[in-house]
Amino acid sequence: MRRILIACASAILLAVSFLVMQAVAASAQDRPPSFADLAELVSPSVVNITTSTTIAERTMPRGIVPDGSPFEDFFNNGPRGGPQRSSALGSGFVISADGFIVTNNHVIEGADEILIEFYSGVELPAELIGTDPNTDIAVLKVDASDLPFVAFGDSNAEGARVGDWVMAMGNPLGQGFSVSVGIVSARNRALSGTYDDYIQTDAAINRGNSGGPLFNMDGQVIGVNTAILSPTGGSIGIGFAMSSDVVVNVVDQLIEFGETRRGWLGVRIQDVTPDMVSAIDGLDNARGALVTDVPAGPAEESGMLSGDVILIFDGVEIADTRELVRIVGNSPVGKEVPVQVLRDGETEQLIVVLGRRETSEAVAFPAAAPEAPAAEPDTLLGLTLEPVSPELVEQFSLNVDQGLVITAIAPDSDAASKGLIEGDVITEASRQPVGTMDELRAQIDLATEAGRTSILMLVRRGGDPRFVALVLDQE
Repeated sequence: MRRILIACASAILLAVSFLVMQAVAASAQDRPPSFADLAELVSPSVVNITTSTTIAERTMPRGIVPDGSPFEDFFNNGPRGGPQRSSALGSGFVISADGFIVTNNHVIEGADEILIEFYSGVELPAELIGTDPNTDIAVLKVDASDLPFVAFGDSNAEGARVGDWVMAMGNPLGQGFSVSVGIVSARNRALSGTYDDYIQTDAAINRGNSGGPLFNMDGQVIGVNTAILSPTGGSIGIGFAMSSDVVVNVVDQLIEFGETRRGWLGVRIQDVTPDMVSAIDGLDNARGALVTDVPAGPAEESGMLSGDVILIFDGVEIADTRELVRIVGNSPVGKEVPVQVLRDGETEQLIVVLGRRETSEAVAFPAAAPEAPAAEPDTLLGLTLEPVSPELVEQFSLNVDQGLVITAIAPDSDAASKGLIEGDVITEASRQPVGTMDELRAQIDLATEAGRTSILMLVRRGGDPRFVALVLDQE
């Protein structure tokens, strides 16, 4: 019997191995024997971009190389005294027969003149239509017609899977129309921007590739090559292209308005962390976006409150704040959007009419007053707390009129590990306002009696509120 079982197991392993080998072989057959046809198809739509900028005064000191040296031009060792011209190179691609071109904002930023070189060798001056520094996208226009152009493709999980082939094209290091091939290495990468949604690829991207297209195998643009990660400044196989799902909306707005017009919800939010889950009634895991502040604006008009957890926005389940910001920003100004929030253990359905971020955000959230250092008396959860007073308002430059000011923190406390500092103000505990130590103790007692292991505090620092869950086992 044992021999029979071993024989059966061996047969199963052989069958599985055979199926795996077949799958690998099929995948290998999907790989094109050459990318030449694709390169030939899309190359006429890719452009080189040269920008010129007038700089008031040369910064390169004379004497690095002698006058007349064959290396003089390389070191920009020209005459001193007047304004100088500086040039830079980048890439782009044509998206319409009448001459609209997409590139990176950093390629053309500050340029006095922009010259487009086409694959055919024709050169045309370009007009700047609009830029969006938030996504590093710019739209240019040349006076032409019947130009070859490319379309945007789908950069979502189905349209650009990790492992799919991609082709990058552009003007690396000034070498002119160059092609490199790789795969989608990762998706949904964030670098430093609010709306970041980068495709990571190992296709070679170097300086000068910025603004060029990242193609799928159907010849559609699924990304705009924007940045590389490299200790040397050259490609090491970690490049980033802003996804077409972000770019398309930006480009449409720049062409129509010359600027972006992003949807605005009008809240401050933060991620729900695992340690907050037990302190939020009705939440089963760390998901959604926790509302920390609701000034006058669209969210307030809809009835949204501080402490609400946004679970669904316009039919999309929200995983975290980054996803919510991106979806809201891509939504049209003035759109009526259904929003589901979790409040006191129950879900609430709200309708929000979105405002415009560019004109409303600075008014709703003015710059916070500068912070200040520390001072002193009654301790709870490792915190020394005092009610807001005129003296503390002056000492810490506070902009609140009620709450408990943290004047000292035990270094081994949970509060210290959560990043609280002296001058922070606790204004709510368990979604209830607190202005005295007795009120805070009452909320801690209620949370303990309810069997909770932590309590949710709303903490304000300058003008910025955020929720922090503090554990209750320290007393």
